[in-house]
Amino acid sequence: MTLPYRISARRRINWIERLLRALRCASVLTMPAFAAEDAPQIPEKNLGDLSIEQLMNESVTSVSRKETKLNQAPAAITVISQEDIRRSGATSIAEALRMAPGLDVAQVDQNKWAISSRGFNGLYANKLLVLMDGRSVYSPLFGGVNWSSQDTVLDDIERIEVIRGPGAALWGANAVNGVINIITKSAKETQGTLISAGAGSEQRGSGEIRYGGKINDQAFYRVYAKYFNFDDSMGATSSDAWDMFRTGFRTDWTPADQNTLTLQGDYYQGRTSGYFPNNQLDLSQTILEKMDLTGANLLGRWTHVFSATSGLEIQTYFDHVDRRSPYTVEAIDTFDIDGQHRFEVGVRNEVVWGLGYRLIADHDLSSGFATFEPNSANRQIMSTFLQDEIKIVPDHLTLTLGSKLEHNDYSGFEVEPNARLSFTPTERQTVWSSVARAVKTPSRFEQDIRFALGSSPGGGGLPPTELTLFGNPEIKSERLTAYELGYRLQPKPSLSFDVAAFYNVYDDLLGGAVGTPEFISGPPQPHVSVPVLFQNAIRGETHGVEISANWKATEYWKIGAGYTWLRMHLDLPDDSRVTPSTAAGDSPQNQFNVHSYLDLPYHLQLDSAVYYVDALPNQKVESYLRWDLRLGWNPTRNLEFTLGVQNLLDSHHLEFGTSTAAQSAPVGRNVYGKLTWRF
Repeated sequence: MTLPYRISARRRINWIERLLRALRCASVLTMPAFAAEDAPQIPEKNLGDLSIEQLMNESVTSVSRKETKLNQAPAAITVISQEDIRRSGATSIAEALRMAPGLDVAQVDQNKWAISSRGFNGLYANKLLVLMDGRSVYSPLFGGVNWSSQDTVLDDIERIEVIRGPGAALWGANAVNGVINIITKSAKETQGTLISAGAGSEQRGSGEIRYGGKINDQAFYRVYAKYFNFDDSMGATSSDAWDMFRTGFRTDWTPADQNTLTLQGDYYQGRTSGYFPNNQLDLSQTILEKMDLTGANLLGRWTHVFSATSGLEIQTYFDHVDRRSPYTVEAIDTFDIDGQHRFEVGVRNEVVWGLGYRLIADHDLSSGFATFEPNSANRQIMSTFLQDEIKIVPDHLTLTLGSKLEHNDYSGFEVEPNARLSFTPTERQTVWSSVARAVKTPSRFEQDIRFALGSSPGGGGLPPTELTLFGNPEIKSERLTAYELGYRLQPKPSLSFDVAAFYNVYDDLLGGAVGTPEFISGPPQPHVSVPVLFQNAIRGETHGVEISANWKATEYWKIGAGYTWLRMHLDLPDDSRVTPSTAAGDSPQNQFNVHSYLDLPYHLQLDSAVYYVDALPNQKVESYLRWDLRLGWNPTRNLEFTLGVQNLLDSHHLEFGTSTAAQSAPVGRNVYGKLTWRF
């Protein structure tokens, strides 16, 4: 007997009991650990304490795999800080990414997102690489990221670094249009206890508890547990509720000044639901899919510092993903080990090089709707990279040359070179440019799938027809050559501008080629089979401009704004049988956002965000304007109340359309409240 998706009272009580047990344990642990004056507190920071100049001098690591000042980084990069996340009112990592200019973040339904950079958006946007503390969460089965499984205690995120443009020279395949690196705080920075609870009109309830302690003066740890439960989307005609329980830990040990050891892990279990097309010839024919999500990961990292200009880092992780439903199965184990070494050669050259190995094992992938051949497989990826940062004129002109060499079982050897030039005429302005090559390697789905796209019953003397998608083991990697130009300016300490322009040329993009129909005598009955095969046949070009600005209007008021303009053009050879791509209509041509953070008297904060997104012609989605509002109150340094409204202007609106992978649902207005207590 199949249980209904809505959580039973017994199941709801089980989740509550888990949290209460965790709360009791943490409370006992914390009692002797902190005196009142040492209790963790909400940082008592006014906006005036963080100048724009200080923010621009913050270090980022994703651009060069070493610390680089944000204002001098030779790439289009945005940093979403912990303060940005807290004051945005975001309830998930995907929601927090709306703040980054140049990113297209669209909510498909209550538990699914389409997130991409510089075009080619979709439920599985396969040209954007996403990392969590250096662990890749990019799915090797379908390509892209399952955002419903990516989560942690948002308060534990230190920052999110968003690189728009290719990062393959350092991070490898699939870092084509961008890299998102989600970096969490060290255990030393999360000492004490945090308890948070919230609810809203869309979110039935959420709760999280995190405790951080220390073993000695060199070793620190934290543990956490988190649960949330989202109701069906407002205005939805289908069930798309979502619940998840997650727990994890992190330890950081610094036995000597030169060494740091980190061990961290997570486990999650939950369920999503939604309607999926059952006949791709008629997207209105749907089935209800209830997907059980289970996963776990364990990561270890050793960092050794030889000097201020030399260091060694070795990282390894194991990641297990299990997503099961009658419609799809994703059961994957990944083992990865990666090492990098940084050193100087003379006074003008800083070299970073590294080696990597990854083993991907999937098993029992076939379901009632899709068949993989073979049903289980092991794939290996071996890589090395080398990058040299050459100080042509120290402190003013820097040339960075590098490349990654990668071998995978999908497409063989791949070379991904990169050249970046950075010119800093003054401390407050930087001009940079780059030329890079990146590849999106074939996924298991694109090579080995057999999937019934749909059928027609026939009639009038015509036999039934079946349309079937076949993987193609002969496909090649999709290739990008990217040209970028950027400029950063800080005319005064309270004001900064960032402009990036790009021109991308894509070759060997995948499309579906319709094969020769074949009459099949049976079983189950005589019919015509029409095969559709993946082929590298599409060529494309995109170009655009991304602009962002930050202004501290007063000591207590900060404003940020971003604008993105994008144009896409895709071509097919004249003799091609590939179906024309509609990807150009899946990404908005114009987007802008404005964020306002205002500190008020009596420990109040009033924060708002406005987002405008152009229409998506292929997705049949109209342009929309979204306004989010948040009111925060800190009656004491340890206590925070939050009341907010998301999508204030509409009762509901559509952000992405129905596709072959999911049926969309409107995003409803969400009124929510949250209480956070630190002690």
